Amino acid sequence: MKKLITALLIAMLLLASSVYATGTLADAAKMYESGNFTETIALLKPLAMNGNAEAQYNLGAMYDNGKGVKRDYVEAVKWFKLAAKQGDAEAQARLGVMYDMGEGVKQNDAEALKWYKLAAAQGIAEAQHNMGAIYAAGQGVAQNDAEAVKWFKLAAEQSVAKAQAKLAIMYDMGYGIKQDYVEAVKWYKLAAAQGEAMAQARLGLAYGEGNGVKRDYVIAHMWLNLATAQGDRKAEGMRDGIAKKMTEQQLAQAKKLAQECLARQYKGC
Repeated sequence: MKKLITALLIAMLLLASSVYATGTLADAAKMYESGNFTETIALLKPLAMNGNAEAQYNLGAMYDNGKGVKRDYVEAVKWFKLAAKQGDAEAQARLGVMYDMGEGVKQNDAEALKWYKLAAAQGIAEAQHNMGAIYAAGQGVAQNDAEAVKWFKLAAEQSVAKAQAKLAIMYDMGYGIKQDYVEAVKWYKLAAAQGEAMAQARLGLAYGEGNGVKRDYVIAHMWLNLATAQGDRKAEGMRDGIAKKMTEQQLAQAKKLAQECLARQYKGC
């Protein structure tokens, strides 16, 4: 009888422990949302040490960002790697960045590519963009514009602004794909609407030259002005060049449109 009671108590304790562990991950999320990062760390660590990939990734992110703990890239890499080896896509993407940037680990292009590729295959848009950037630059791989286009497009279709801008350039210049000014303008517009300064500048240039769109100095000046306001010095020079071809009335209209576009945060411009 005593052994039976003891067995029942052990079973109850194990059940309670299981319920508590399941709740702890949810509790950690609540603590994070409330801004209590120290308690978030305390709740994540036991789960991470017990092999919970989601907890390992989140703990790595806390160390990576210095939330609730002193920023420690080495510790971040440790937890990202444990989660990544279990197939966690977000961890694979972040681990790729650590190898790419040489943060917490020796810079290694091959390792960066390895983890980016795994994450990209699982649909992580940032990793897809980074794959495109690697192939476009020939960073640790043979330079391949067609491969760059492939990855930029996947990320662009997930609304990554910098990928949309880079895909637009590939179409604009005919790198890795048939030159298509109309398609370039399409992607420039999507990136520009998200505030990507480079896309705004290139879109302004497209309007100024009439590439892929009807020439319109007013709209060209508007986009170049917006890119200039974000610190793009090349856009400033192009804007001033366009201004010389415009009337005072057109300039006034362009400046008004730029102000209105900025007030709408670049949407519907």
